[in-house]
Amino acid sequence: MDNFEKHIRENAAQFDEHKADQAKLWANIAAALKKPEPKVIPLWKRPMLRVAASLVLLLGIASFIGLSIYGGGSAETQYVSKELLDIDRHYQGLVSYQVQLVRNNPDLTEEDKAEFLSFMDELDAEYETLREEMRKNLDNERVLEAIVANYKKRIELIENLLHQINDSKKTDEDYGYTL
Repeated sequence: MDNFEKHIRENAAQFDEHKADQAKLWANIAAALKKPEPKVIPLWKRPMLRVAASLVLLLGIASFIGLSIYGGGSAETQYVSKELLDIDRHYQGLVSYQVQLVRNNPDLTEEDKAEFLSFMDELDAEYETLREEMRKNLDNERVLEAIVANYKKRIELIENLLHQINDSKKTDEDYGYTL
C-alpha cells in the first residue's frame, strides 16, 4: 500500500481538478422530486368494482344457503346413505362368498351353474335399479327395505341350492341300515 499512497500524494492535484458542481446536482435532484404523481384511484374505490363485488358476495351467500337447504341433504338422507353402505358391505361379502361356493362346487353341472348365475345376475340388475331409486331419494325407507330383501333373497337361494346339493350327497352315501 505504500506505493499506492505515494502515487496518490504525488498526483493529488490531478484528482482535485474535476470537482462536482453541487448546484447542478441539487437542481437535478429537486427537479426529480417535484414531478407530479399520477392520480391513482384504488380498485376498491371504483363504483363498478364495488357493485360487481357486492353481486358476487350476494350470489355466494345465496348459493351457500341454497346448497345447505336443498342440495346438502338432510341428516336422515346421510344416515340412510351410511346405512346403505353398511348393508352393502355386509351382504355383498356374504353373497360373493356363497356365489364362489356355487362356482367351485364339483357336484353341479356347468349348465346348472350358468342357469343359477344368470338368475343371480337378474337379481343384481334389480339391485342396481333399487340403488338408482335410492339416489333419487324416493321413499328411502321402502327402497332400503327392498334392497335388504333383495340381498336376503339372493342368500336364501344360494343356501337352498347348497343345501339341496348336500342333501343329495347324504342320500347317495347313505346305504340305509335296516334293523
